[in-house]
Amino acid sequence: MAKEPILSTMKAIQLIRPGEWPELREVPIPSPSSGQILLKITAAGLCHSDIAVMEHYAAAMNYKLPQTLGHECAGTVVDAGDGVRHLVTLGEEVLVYGPWGCGRCRQCAEGYENYCYNAAARGIVPPGLGRDGGAAEYMLVDRARYLVPLDGLDPIKAVPLTDAALTPYHALQHSRHKLDANSYAVVFGVGGLGHIAIQLIKHLTPARVIALDVSQKHLDLATTVGADYALKSDPEAVAAVKDLTHGQGAEVVFDFAGVQASIDLGAQMTKVRGDWNIVGIGGGRATVGFGVVPYECNVFSPYWGTRGELYDVVALARRGVFELHVEEYPLDEGENVYKRLHAGEVLGRAVLKP
Repeated sequence: MAKEPILSTMKAIQLIRPGEWPELREVPIPSPSSGQILLKITAAGLCHSDIAVMEHYAAAMNYKLPQTLGHECAGTVVDAGDGVRHLVTLGEEVLVYGPWGCGRCRQCAEGYENYCYNAAARGIVPPGLGRDGGAAEYMLVDRARYLVPLDGLDPIKAVPLTDAALTPYHALQHSRHKLDANSYAVVFGVGGLGHIAIQLIKHLTPARVIALDVSQKHLDLATTVGADYALKSDPEAVAAVKDLTHGQGAEVVFDFAGVQASIDLGAQMTKVRGDWNIVGIGGGRATVGFGVVPYECNVFSPYWGTRGELYDVVALARRGVFELHVEEYPLDEGENVYKRLHAGEVLGRAVLKP
């Protein structure tokens, strides 16, 4: 297949300055260097992590700005640099695995590029989280191994698999052995990750799910996707969870908000010898110590997931195991969509389509 003609400039949603909303800009289309692949973006998912980048991480981690946002990316291969042309096919539709690693350290060798030992020291950062991401018309990918075939899935509905499904799947794999037929799982935050987490727990385990959120429409979504109970996330929820769990608490608590309010409740809802998984990056801080958390409570803070697990969630999506609730918007509306996301007005996942 011949290369698709490529123009010289493209539209991109870029963060210009920390602490401000991103802007729609006209920027040059990048050219792939040796080892790189150029994608024409077909879908880009928007995440609360992007809000954290705007508010905190761009400044704290000294991101080079302007930077194109978007770490959930799907696209079509339109060009490739030397050394990788034989590894990709022009016109191939792919998802992009986000947490890039060095590929050589022990963590990467075991498949955990998301925990690469060398990434920080070598300046290897994910798209949209330190380098230009996918909220644009085109995007560069550094290695062919980061491309996962879509195999006919709709990119708009599939792009959240790269984070909104991958991250809860990874967290669930860590605690899955504790979720038997007599167990309970608490899910804080029924957003992009939480609504998929509920469905994964219900499909992969016999546990009962207690969903908590501050928004009634998100609690309604929780019920729609299979939660056994849906409760307002407030201090009174602790007693409600204890009542449902016969006074013992849940075997596993998944916190997809990570704000101080949810973290303050999480330890109180976790059972002795339970797992407390703090997944969200809302800026909250957990206090851990003897007598502060339940005995033998395992406090776990996962980051994204492995490439193998992304293949897993793609396979589950192809089988119809879970339904991604997606709100689709044109790329030009990206700035306003981020404002809606920040205000809690997005139900499920917001996806931009160039």
